[in-house]
Amino acid sequence: MRIVAHLDLDAFFAAVEELERPELRRLPLVVGGDPHGRGVVATANYVARRFGIASAMSCAEALRRCPHAVFVRPRGALYREHSREVWSIVREIVSTVEQAGIDEGYLDLGQVAPTFGDARALAEAVRAVIRARTALSCSIGVATSKVVAKVASDRRKPGGLTVVRPGGEAAFLAPFAIRALPGVGPRAEAKLAAAGVGTIGELASLSDDEVRRLLPGRVGQLVRERARGIDPRPLEVSAERISISSEETFERDVADVERLHDELRRMADGLAGHLRQREQTARTITTKLRYPDFAIRTRSMSLGAGTNDGERIAELACTLLDRALRERPGPLRLVGVGLSGLADHAQLALAL
Repeated sequence: MRIVAHLDLDAFFAAVEELERPELRRLPLVVGGDPHGRGVVATANYVARRFGIASAMSCAEALRRCPHAVFVRPRGALYREHSREVWSIVREIVSTVEQAGIDEGYLDLGQVAPTFGDARALAEAVRAVIRARTALSCSIGVATSKVVAKVASDRRKPGGLTVVRPGGEAAFLAPFAIRALPGVGPRAEAKLAAAGVGTIGELASLSDDEVRRLLPGRVGQLVRERARGIDPRPLEVSAERISISSEETFERDVADVERLHDELRRMADGLAGHLRQREQTARTITTKLRYPDFAIRTRSMSLGAGTNDGERIAELACTLLDRALRERPGPLRLVGVGLSGLADHAQLALAL
């Protein structure tokens, strides 16, 4: 049986900013551009959403709706680091994943959960592990197809789980406004609304002639099929591996720098052995730190030529750790080493 989940990180950019500055959690927070210029809201936390602030709204309008809101500029590199951690955790539990964006993706639960009861339990486990290891919240929808799972993930935000069992797809989708259906853009929504079609159920009930008149071509047929819960699209999974990493979460926060260095050396040695086994080298070494308040820092260094020497990787990883601790001293909840810029050793030799 096909069982697909859609995982959506709740107010992701705002949630990361709250990890970095916990005092923001009780304040209306908007991540976006200049509220006194032409900036646009990227996302807002749930406090700000109570004032009607939403993604894609102008920041000027957001400021009018909530004059005491806190506005911060997006920090893409920081969000990508948190995103990488989340999806690394997900892949530890579910091997087949299509990451559709920095904060959302699809999981093939059917490979490891043969029934919808098993899939619910697995989705709950994914949600709980992400929360425990990153302090981030996610919402998950489980269904027989990608389109239904995506709509379901938005059903109980934040932190909710919605399971749509086989046979119930069309009934589940029917009450939602047509704009909730993936694939229906502003133009299609306007055409359908002008014809009195306001819900997904009304779209699903259109005849072939009505669909051709309102939404000519294959698009109309496709959208109506999705409105009926029919979506045979497989997960788009790339087999290419562009990085490897290792990390350790401590039972108690660690402030002893020598112990942290020892952990990094152990990880570097293991990663170097993995590279040699695959006859690969890495050009970029990254050290990752997570503090007790769940804030993340990463520091990276790129080499002129790739290496698979464990001692060299360890030396650089420890240097990067020391640099990060000078910038923000304190005990750590987690340390890790990542290697990227992977290349075949034979290709490197030919290039030289």
